[in-house]
Amino acid sequence: MKITKKFLTTVFVTLSILVSGCSTMQDVVKVKQSGSEGTTRNYAVTEAQAWEIAKTVFRWEGADAIEEHRDQHYMLTSSGVNLVSWGAVMGAWVEPVKDDETKVTVVTKRRVTVNVATTLTETTFHKRFAQAVSIVKKGQPLPSEAP
Repeated sequence: MKITKKFLTTVFVTLSILVSGCSTMQDVVKVKQSGSEGTTRNYAVTEAQAWEIAKTVFRWEGADAIEEHRDQHYMLTSSGVNLVSWGAVMGAWVEPVKDDETKVTVVTKRRVTVNVATTLTETTFHKRFAQAVSIVKKGQPLPSEAP
């Protein structure tokens, strides 16, 4: 089979676009700091409870290792490639408002910006977070698998 110059050029251009449009965990931190991206909700839980819930939600949604920066109130993680996505990079900021109220901000970015789908959206994160808050409020332990 003869590989044509046109085919090789197409492959090279496609790979160049994919590589140049890759998001990193540092990008997640930058857009949060700038305030340009992210979804914030307040929850009636302590900061410690919110921290554990955020980690649990990431795990429920198939995140890789979670990098914790507790002294700076945030955690970062990522998800790998699957059938519909090249993965995502994600961060959650857990900041106390009152003793029993915590502000949670999540930022998710597609690892490859031209990718149509992502493994976890900000909306899904907050939906799962609210689900977990309900479980905690009932005095039940958070399950290791998503309910």
